[in-house]
Amino acid sequence: MSTIDCNKEMKGYHTDEVTLSNDDQKEMRDRRDNGRTRLRNGLTKAGKPLPKEFSSQGSYAMRTMVQDDDSDYDIDDGVYFEKDDLKDANGNHLDARGARQRVRDALKDERLAYDAIVKTNCVRQKYPEGYHIDIPVYKIVRSKNASGNEVVEYELASGDNWVKSDARKVTRWYNDAVGAELQAGDADTSQLRRVTKLTKKMARSRSTWKSKTTSGICITKLIVDQFVSALERDDDALRETWKAIQTKLALSLRIVHPVYTNTNLAEAGDESVAFFRDCLNDAIETLKVLDEHDCTRKKVCKAWDTVFSTDYFSNQAAKDESAAKSLLRPAAAVAAGPTFPNKPVTPNKSSGFA
Repeated sequence: MSTIDCNKEMKGYHTDEVTLSNDDQKEMRDRRDNGRTRLRNGLTKAGKPLPKEFSSQGSYAMRTMVQDDDSDYDIDDGVYFEKDDLKDANGNHLDARGARQRVRDALKDERLAYDAIVKTNCVRQKYPEGYHIDIPVYKIVRSKNASGNEVVEYELASGDNWVKSDARKVTRWYNDAVGAELQAGDADTSQLRRVTKLTKKMARSRSTWKSKTTSGICITKLIVDQFVSALERDDDALRETWKAIQTKLALSLRIVHPVYTNTNLAEAGDESVAFFRDCLNDAIETLKVLDEHDCTRKKVCKAWDTVFSTDYFSNQAAKDESAAKSLLRPAAAVAAGPTFPNKPVTPNKSSGFA
């Protein structure tokens, strides 16, 4: 733990440079809702059944999205169809690719700058501002168990196959982790969530890192598994959590799925996880200055600036130093004592008492 408390600067950085503004969040909700309306209208126009439901997922649903200078935001919004509503004109069930193509076709709108495209695990709608909405396509599979009760499962259109999956379980997993932390005493907002966002910000702090580093869900899983809390010290919580992740990744790059534990988010030789590990190692090395016996606040802030590729911390420290100096300045010279006239003064009021 660092003897120099940088919690104020770290929370300020999180608020000012990491968390999405209310305007950005509203714009994303509007884009998401417009996309849902466009899909419904397109399906109706084509005479196809409407989805049973929509459900936001990923970092958008977990509230762990971070600011990006290029507006490179990824909004995940799953669409869920009843199994029998995904059939072709001959009554045959659509395969996974056919289901994604139906959604892609329904989203077509001449007013949009880009047409939606079919990806491996979703349909992607890009916007000129830089961000995009990913729409994973699910089918709802209903069956009966031995007791005659209905069993509902969800399958994702992934590649050429339907794969059992439901990202909402991942959202619940993360929110449960946050809830457990809040119950443990964090009465304000979640330090776990702040550490998650700060780590994702570091991992994408250089434009050249964005395409090389690991996914947000891999980072989130590492944070939840290795989280080290520090009361009223986000700077210490972040650094100690990074050290714990460093130890874990030194042993293995494999990251197990948080819900479907028989599958992995990343395998042992995953290059993107290795890249994230190397960036994390560099950050921890930079922060070793915090352990020096003669470390100063200026050095601490410079180290955090280097880690996040910013000047925010040093600027805040300079502002605080300037404010402190202004309080120590001597007060303006007090005016000389009272002076007296050198001749009699005639009272300028009537006689008697007022």
